[in-house]
Amino acid sequence: MTVLEVSSLKFGYLGESLFSDASFSLALGDRAAMVAPNGAGKSTLLRLIAGELEPEAGFVVRRKEARLAYYRQSHELSDHGTVLDAFLSGFREIVTLREQLAAAEHNAASGSAEALSELGRLQDAYHVAQGDALERRVAELGSKLGFAQRDLDRQVTTLSGGERGRLLLGVSLASDAEILLLDEPTNHLDLATIRWLEGYLRGLRAAVLLVSHDRAFLDATTNKTLELGVRSLRVYPVKYSDYVVAREVDLERERAVVERQQEAIAKTEDYIRRNIAGQNAKQAQGRRKILERLERAENPEDIWANAERVAFRFAPALRSGDIVLEAKGLSASRGGRSLFQNVNLLVSRGERIAIVGPNGAGKTTLLKLLAGRGAAEDQGSVKRGTNLQEGYFDQHLGELDPSLTPIEEMRRIRGDLNADGARQYLARFRFWGDDPLRRIAGFSGGERSRLALAKLLLEPRNFLFLDEPTNHLDIPAAEILEEALAGFEGTVLFVSHDRRFLENVSTRVLRVEDGTCELFSTNFRDWSEQEQLRLTAQAEAMRARVAASAKEAPVAGRSSFEDNKAARRDQERKKRRVVELEKEIAQSEARVDAMRVKLREHSPDEWEKLAELAQQEQALQRKIDSMLMEWAKVSEEVEA
Repeated sequence: MTVLEVSSLKFGYLGESLFSDASFSLALGDRAAMVAPNGAGKSTLLRLIAGELEPEAGFVVRRKEARLAYYRQSHELSDHGTVLDAFLSGFREIVTLREQLAAAEHNAASGSAEALSELGRLQDAYHVAQGDALERRVAELGSKLGFAQRDLDRQVTTLSGGERGRLLLGVSLASDAEILLLDEPTNHLDLATIRWLEGYLRGLRAAVLLVSHDRAFLDATTNKTLELGVRSLRVYPVKYSDYVVAREVDLERERAVVERQQEAIAKTEDYIRRNIAGQNAKQAQGRRKILERLERAENPEDIWANAERVAFRFAPALRSGDIVLEAKGLSASRGGRSLFQNVNLLVSRGERIAIVGPNGAGKTTLLKLLAGRGAAEDQGSVKRGTNLQEGYFDQHLGELDPSLTPIEEMRRIRGDLNADGARQYLARFRFWGDDPLRRIAGFSGGERSRLALAKLLLEPRNFLFLDEPTNHLDIPAAEILEEALAGFEGTVLFVSHDRRFLENVSTRVLRVEDGTCELFSTNFRDWSEQEQLRLTAQAEAMRARVAASAKEAPVAGRSSFEDNKAARRDQERKKRRVVELEKEIAQSEARVDAMRVKLREHSPDEWEKLAELAQQEQALQRKIDSMLMEWAKVSEEVEA
């Protein structure tokens, strides 16, 4: 069922067109990636679809009563209320009932028959409206995005920028919308949460349109790719990596068509010149009229051509010693919480070590400490090798002075560089025309990232510390940086959540988690495969635990909340949920078994039915895994 139709959209700023003929449609179950270089207008197109902007031409049609949710990069979030209030903000009836229920519980403390009757009525209404089920779903969703049960009562005003981003994403996902617009949804997520989000989006029946520079995320999530150009929008019914191949085939074919037409035109014009005044003048005039009426084929629009003109080249540097860095006994705490203790690390020349781990584990803190930028209270020693020429890339781009121009920023590092020399150097990083003369304060995130890298590479380096270097880079720039680092003869320590970047650059992995740091001798690709095997084994062990528990009679928890009605109600709800989950898991596993039987029975010729059935089976299996995690969590709370 088609829920969104975009037809011939045109939009621009100050007389310059961003795009002029953007047309596509989305149906329920479509998960489309919109791709284009930075500045092409992807976020603008999302705003047009959401109705926040008016197009110059064309129209957007949403199916009547189709709900739309929109996750923005700007993290626009009301400061009113708690985290749970924000999660439930898309369900007005539930929110109203919750407010009435809270007031009724307060009034019921009087013990009057009327107040108790009203409390009972509202409790029944809340249950009929499935408020309890919605709260459970929201709590589970929140936990996946890093919000523990206790965090749901926090005021939104207390959240950090990253937490606000994750909350706004959760609000969009919780809305149960038919049309879901996501603008860079992975920016504040760690690797585990990104993988969870991939599975969650694949299981939605909604039409999803997302913008992201994370190639692995696009491949794992989408089944359609939209390429936004100035002249048109190309639609490819395939995931991102297949789109890359398909577009090259299309461009080559379209260029060949133009070339053949131009050859034919040249031959016709030559014939006209030779015969316009001779015996064949009539034929020449006829061919001239044909040329005048001919619709000339345009060269195909290659939106990535300029984006690929970035040159991340490293200046020749000294050869460092074989031992680049030796750290002993490193410990750090922030906000009264210990991040890691007694970390020992030996880094050799030529290694490219990826630092990975959950959000808040201390990855950036460790990188800063190793780079000599730690806090005064941090403990341990870092011994550096010989002939080091170090460089640091800050994910917050704090090394740039927003009041300066790119030329002035480059000359802060190299005073011997004149304006023309600075321009030539900046052109390697896609700063052309007036760009080198603009104030950095007006630059986009992608432009600032490229400028920060230009500044980093202006001088010889043989030891790099990189904190999320691809965060604001478009896909071609990230790929070119990968190639440059893969051929870099120095040493690299880096933090990143971009799995393609991690796979293509790393030689070893340093995991920071639960207060410990562990160094692995494999690259990220191999390490990730090993991690997946470990997690699968854990899931199987939990499945066995559920099966064993289902055979036993439920154990009633001892309530110690007689004096607190709200807490006792919450405890009883959890007990009921444990029983519900055990029943749902058993029923779902039976359905999975039945689906697998059907898959074995279907003929290979019925590939469309097989693909659909396999997709349903995978979605149900992901649902079972989610229920298992919830069962384990709620059971532990009940037993406690």
